[in-house]
Amino acid sequence: MRDLSSAFDASGWRHWLWLALLLTASVGFTLGFACAVPFAAFGAIAALTLPRRDALLLTVTLWLVNQIIGFTILQYPWDGMTLTWGVVLGVVAVLSTAAAQAVIRGRRGVPAWIASFAAAFIVYEGSLYLVSAGVLGGTEDFTAEIVDRILAINAVTFAGLLAASLLIAAAIGSRPGSVGREATPFASR
Repeated sequence: MRDLSSAFDASGWRHWLWLALLLTASVGFTLGFACAVPFAAFGAIAALTLPRRDALLLTVTLWLVNQIIGFTILQYPWDGMTLTWGVVLGVVAVLSTAAAQAVIRGRRGVPAWIASFAAAFIVYEGSLYLVSAGVLGGTEDFTAEIVDRILAINAVTFAGLLAASLLIAAAIGSRPGSVGREATPFASR
């Protein structure tokens, strides 16, 4: 079973290509879903394919790009509540990436994939729910129908990004355990 952390362990243009692909996908989701960007899916795939620091930096970058597009192109209102929720989303996205990183330690292949996604999604939605219920008021956006929709968006996104990472790794000839070889794609340690 492929271990994506070792499959993506190299520096150079492959690393930047993978980051660009993730950033481009995030921009597409921001323009398509606005407030339903699948940050849990991006956090999980970042945890699987990038070193810890890079995964967290990517998460912050994806959030920042989402906010810039939201406030400039999608015309988010410039009010205190919207700005506060923007910051909350960023913090929660980072927490979900960190959760995904924590649960994959020592796991490989399918168990790591499932654990990373489950942890990222649970932390993401759970944290947003707690902030909604305890600080920013209201939980009306957490109906089963809405949470199911957010889960579906994240699950499909994660599956697509996971498939893309596996296909790209296979196409450029990376092999599990080939850490540090030129034939391995994308990530730098």
